[in-house]
Amino acid sequence: MHLPTLNAILNATAASLLVIGWFLIRGGNRSAHRAAMLAAFACSCAFLVSYLVYHFQVGSVAYTGQGLLRRVYFTVLITHTVLAAAVPILAIVTLTRALRGRFEAHRRIARWTLPIWLYVSVTGVVVYWMLYRMG
Repeated sequence: MHLPTLNAILNATAASLLVIGWFLIRGGNRSAHRAAMLAAFACSCAFLVSYLVYHFQVGSVAYTGQGLLRRVYFTVLITHTVLAAAVPILAIVTLTRALRGRFEAHRRIARWTLPIWLYVSVTGVVVYWMLYRMG
């Protein structure tokens, strides 16, 4: 499988698991929420390894689109990249607090972690689509 395609699948899966996990905790199903969020974290870790392997082998890939699409692409890419740098730290802190039973502290940071992590996962798929499928 083409690694960028695998990366998009891992990002989409992580995003789906994040949404499922949110619904599960809203429904009071703590154990299923925990499983969904750990699975989302595993998908994001697998993505990061695959992403690094691919870009170590290939380097950067230039976007060839023009006009408005080029502006949209770089706007999405820049916001995605800046926020992606924060996700590993936020995710680890959020998960650590939950696994240690510090649920109030977990909830406080999860309110920030979830939307940022979800945005990064979804825009990762958008970047893939624009870079490898639109061109």
